[in-house]
Amino acid sequence: MRRISRRKLLQGIGTATVGASSLTGCLGQGSEGPLDSITVAYVPIYPNMQHFIMQEEGYYDDLPVDVSIERFSNGPNVVKAFASGDVDVAVAGITPAMVLLDRGTDVNVLAANGRNAFKALATNEVAEMYERSGAEAFGRFENEKGRKVRFGTPPDGSVPDVVLRYWLDRDLGLGELESVVSKSKIEPARSVQTIRSGEIDATMIMEPFASMIAGEEGFGELAWSGEILPGHPMTGLFVNGKVLGSSELSRSLVEKHVQATRFVEEKPQTAASHAASVIGSGVTTDLAVTALESRASDFISDPHAVTDQTATMSEYVASVGNIDEPVSVDDLFAFEPYDSVQ
Repeated sequence: MRRISRRKLLQGIGTATVGASSLTGCLGQGSEGPLDSITVAYVPIYPNMQHFIMQEEGYYDDLPVDVSIERFSNGPNVVKAFASGDVDVAVAGITPAMVLLDRGTDVNVLAANGRNAFKALATNEVAEMYERSGAEAFGRFENEKGRKVRFGTPPDGSVPDVVLRYWLDRDLGLGELESVVSKSKIEPARSVQTIRSGEIDATMIMEPFASMIAGEEGFGELAWSGEILPGHPMTGLFVNGKVLGSSELSRSLVEKHVQATRFVEEKPQTAASHAASVIGSGVTTDLAVTALESRASDFISDPHAVTDQTATMSEYVASVGNIDEPVSVDDLFAFEPYDSVQ
């Protein structure tokens, strides 16, 4: 689903704009002329809180270009659209941005959205076994059940997938994920239903679905990603070279992002309402408000705050083959727009 900015509607472009919206990603991609329009891609997940506020509060309408907004179901689809030039700005995972850079795509992260965003949750049977036995619980479970613990996470290479792999491999010392658990690829919104139905035993999940699962009887917490990779990034705001090259636009994007982060702190109820309305998938405002109190909800804008763990994650992502070699933090992030706004 694509939404067109209110600026375009107010300019009277009307239905003609909707008909031409499929060309938006190509506008501004040419070699000549100023950038006059951009397409912003996002994935409807809670860690993208700043985007929800920017969209619902009309912050995008204050940018010096016309903005079209496009919703994607997952990170891999955003990567494909960004790499093909169909979108100019993306609000998605840091590891997908690494993949883009590794493939030679012109991409820079301007702002971080948050950090420490996941919890490993499981059925009480697995949680109690882990509480008693620690890392040995996975082998014990397999011996008793005749199968591995079934873990549900988003697709390979996503941030929760990387955090889960790092936890099992480096933190617990158990080895590669596939040798320890059976993984199912599940979108975040489906994790609650899937673990309730007994199709999986555990999940590495973000808010607000972590609060939804943890609030029910029969489930417990195994770990928090802030203790696995303290300070690790989740999603961020990244742009192509044309946007970065327009200093007014890139700084305006960061300025509005910082404003949105401040909005979360000052008007949490409204911020949660915006998140619930955009995410859907059974997320209520009350649930979104509860999720704001979680330690897995830490919204920031400062890209400097996540560089150390981004480097650690990059090295690990390269070691498991998602990228050919670690990407440089200085190549991945563009700090000047944020620094200039400050």
